[in-house]
Amino acid sequence: MSSPLLALTPEGLFCPAGGFHIDPVRPVARALITHGHSDHARPGHHAVLATDETLGIMAIRCGETFAREKQAASYGEAIQLGDVRVSFHPAGHVLGSAQILIQGKHHGRQTRIVISGDYKRQRDPTCLPFEVVRCDIFITEATFGLPVFRHPDTRHEMERLLASHKLFPERTHLVGAYSLGKAQRVAAILRETGYDRPIYLHGAVDRLMEFYRTRGIDFGELRKVSASDRSKLAGEIVLCPPSAISDLWSRKFPEPVAAFASGWMRIRARARQRGVELPLVISDHADWDDLTATIIETGCSEVWVTHGEADALVHWAQTRQLRAQPLHMLGYGDEEETTEDGAEAMS
Repeated sequence: MSSPLLALTPEGLFCPAGGFHIDPVRPVARALITHGHSDHARPGHHAVLATDETLGIMAIRCGETFAREKQAASYGEAIQLGDVRVSFHPAGHVLGSAQILIQGKHHGRQTRIVISGDYKRQRDPTCLPFEVVRCDIFITEATFGLPVFRHPDTRHEMERLLASHKLFPERTHLVGAYSLGKAQRVAAILRETGYDRPIYLHGAVDRLMEFYRTRGIDFGELRKVSASDRSKLAGEIVLCPPSAISDLWSRKFPEPVAAFASGWMRIRARARQRGVELPLVISDHADWDDLTATIIETGCSEVWVTHGEADALVHWAQTRQLRAQPLHMLGYGDEEETTEDGAEAMS
């Protein structure tokens, strides 16, 4: 790493001039949090600065006492921290997700660094779209940083789900969708494609769906699945954590069709390994084309890759005469490969 504004520490990225960490993996004095997934938003910090939505999500997932001090940042608001100015900009990942822009001087020259957090460029009716922020250094994820990963249109995947639903009216369709971000996006786009029946929810999905509703996202009629309901839900669509599909919970449904909404469903072997009958390629991360396009659009001269398929993206950037390096940061992962809160899982 070559920027005087950021250092890589065991806790994560640290800005000495501002006295803060970004998405630290251990408790710190001041943390700036990009979004509410648990590999980025951890409890135990003294002070947390994040969007209001992310603070609300952290309170739900980590408890109201997740930090001693909490400060909400509005998108685009310039906040002075020590010798640098920071601002939060929409990342398009989940509700409240943000890129963080750091602006400061080094040897009299103004430098702009953007930390993307996790992001996507595809349309999502449940959160603000990604905003391109011009910068000198762009720090990006690379969860799907290989050319094989090119995500189809989400509406097309929902139409595949509805076609299966029409073909098998006697079966329950169980859609594995992570509780933060993915479940809400699937429900919203189901409504856009014309599905007007009640959407049933596993208990692990219910609370965050309600939080999204308080922020103005309309999902139509939602019903929480009770133990006595399951045998009666032939012909219905149920959203649940992916882990629930293979759990005893799923066996009470009439001939369930196991579906899974994930960017990893592009790899058919993964679908087979999970016993997924209907793989839906739906991701809340940027694919290869969007990762590379975003780097170009920022106008950056340097790229740092935090986690994921870093080597391929670094090689691509270097072939474009950009300075690039992998950070190989530990503690961050693809939410679609890990779980949190037991059956709840991450997005």
